Amino acid sequence: MSLIVDIRADSKFPIDRERLRGALRTAWEAYGISEETHVSVAVVGSRKMAELNQRYLNKKGPTDVLSFAQQGTEREGFGFVVPPGSPLELGDIVMCYPLIIDQAVTLNVLVDERIVERALHGMKHLMGDEEN
Repeated sequence: MSLIVDIRADSKFPIDRERLRGALRTAWEAYGISEETHVSVAVVGSRKMAELNQRYLNKKGPTDVLSFAQQGTEREGFGFVVPPGSPLELGDIVMCYPLIIDQAVTLNVLVDERIVERALHGMKHLMGDEEN
């Protein structure tokens, strides 16, 4: 089976899509999921991220990454019918490109390295891992 990674990013937010997909697939394989799975990644600006952060977490200002789970790795108990054979819908990872650039500069790492690290952090939340 495979992990389907849909990436939505405006051209003003250049990212290495293949590197990001590869990192998320490696993480997915490490979780040992045996069914086809779908995850969505969106790269947005500060204004959009601040709007999402306010709407869903009631926090002002942008944050670097948000995760919105749709289905857990166990399909039961979600209150809706999932057609047989359809991919497991993990959810959405939303990242704020301007904040990630700032973090990359502060940490002295490549922007794409920081993008991957924050996406993996988002993936952990979709998989049910809590903040430590």
